[in-house]
This record gives sequence, structure tokens and C-alpha cells, in this order.
Amino acid sequence: MDRLHLMNVFVAVGEAGSFAGGARRLGMSPPAVTRAIAALEARLGVKLLNRTTRFVRVTEAGQRYFDDARRIIGEVDEADEAAAGINAEPRGHLAVTAPILFGKMFVTPGIVEYLQRYPAMEVSGLFLDRVVNLLEEGLDVGVRIGELPDSSMKAIGVGHVRRVVCASPAYLKRQGTPKTPADLARHCVVLSSTVTPNADWKFAHDTKTTVVRVKPRLAVTSNEAAIEATCRGFGITRLLSYQVAPHIAAGQLKAVLTGYEPPRLPVHVVHREGRHASAKVRTFVDLMIARLRSAPDLK
Repeated sequence: MDRLHLMNVFVAVGEAGSFAGGARRLGMSPPAVTRAIAALEARLGVKLLNRTTRFVRVTEAGQRYFDDARRIIGEVDEADEAAAGINAEPRGHLAVTAPILFGKMFVTPGIVEYLQRYPAMEVSGLFLDRVVNLLEEGLDVGVRIGELPDSSMKAIGVGHVRRVVCASPAYLKRQGTPKTPADLARHCVVLSSTVTPNADWKFAHDTKTTVVRVKPRLAVTSNEAAIEATCRGFGITRLLSYQVAPHIAAGQLKAVLTGYEPPRLPVHVVHREGRHASAKVRTFVDLMIARLRSAPDLK
């Protein structure tokens, strides 16, 4: 097999920490990836990866080869782009992840614009309400809501969102509007466990933090389901501001306890750091940064 191809497969598997993740990233079958790694190890006469039932790790002997291979691949990609010219059109496959509703409302329109702008590109969107490890899942770009842990990822801030308590005007007319977080005890609560899995709602007021343990009458695992039930006047819920912004603007929902909102949560676009980021990643990240920073619901 071609040596550069084998290096590319090895780097993909090493970064993903699994053969399946490397295969998804490269658009190859897992058996083909396994054969490529075996061929590379046979060529070099050294074991590059330690395999377990759950993941693979680069061996001590393979770590230097991994670092050198990643550097070489980056330089080859850079040489290809330089030869094609700075205005060369991105081509290939891009894998993107974001929370479900955020992906629907903000990322999907950006992907459509990107694909219309670059006909040689293909994009896969993985929209999940959990934090996805980009390397393990073979992903190129992600959107993160909340504070970021230290990592090797490059993170670009694009906005903020808030935690908003809201209910329908009909419900508030029937049950009254809560004036303080303590008033929630006498209200019917709709809980989206993807946002507040412990049913502890944190509030801030006059530099003081208050935690209220709510007991939901309805608990769902979908933000959209919580919005639907709340719009139908069933109770009070708490979601992120961008998720309920269209419904508040349409008069279907009304925000309450606005003076007790906790600090805003940052929104970042993240991708692997390094000067060798491919043209397809750079162009997509630049497009999404511009779109998200101009979105009124992320201010």
C-alpha cells in the first residue's frame, strides 16, 4: 500500500483512539483500516498500537512515528494547497457536531450555505445533546455551549446564551407569575433532563446564588417536547435562551424570573488546533463564526 496512505490511516486511528472512529473519519470500512495498520506495522517491524476491547492507544515506540506522521501529513496538505493556489476550492468530506436544537436552528443553515458555496464538499452533521469527543468520533468541527475544559482544541468565542424560565401567557394568567425562585414550589414544572438532569435550578440575584430543587410533574429527554408542553399551557420550564427565543417572540411563551438569571454561558466553535488546519475546516469555521456572531439570539 502507499506509504502516505498508511500514515494517514495510522494518524486517524491514533487520534480517534479506535479503529471505528478512524474508519468513520476517513470514510473507510473498519476491516480496511485494520489491514492498513497491520501492513504499516509489518513494513516498519514494530508494534504501533496497543489494542483493547474498548480503545486503542499509541505505543511508546509508535508515539514518535505518530508525531512525525502527523507533521508530514500536515506538510503534504499544505503543499497541495499551496500548489493549487490560495483560492483553491475546498473539496472532500467534513464532519460537524452540535447540540440538537442548536444544530437545527444555526448549524444546518450554515452547512447549506457552505455546500452551496463549495460544490466539491460533502458534510455530515452529528447533532446530539451531549458533549462529543471530536477526536474519538472522527469529527472536524464542533459547537460547544458552556465553559470549556483545557484541551488541544482551538476554541473561538461566537456568543452567549442564558438559562431562561418561561411559561405560556395562558398558564401565567391561570396560575399567577412567580416573583422569586421560591415561588416555583407551587407551580407545575416541566423538566428537560438534557438541560437540568439533577432538577436543581441555580439562580443569581444581588451577588447571591440560590439553588432550588424542583419536582417536575413532567420530565422529558427532549427540549422540543418540553417546549411543546409549555406552549400548551401545562406548566413552567427552563431552557436556554436560543431554544425558546422564537416562541417568546411569537408570544407563545413569556420569560419570568428574569432578575434571577445566572451568568450567561459562552458559545464556542471548536476544532483541532494547529497551523496545518485544512482549507475545508478553515473555510467552514470562518463561515460559521461570521453567521453565529451576527445571530441576535446569541448576543
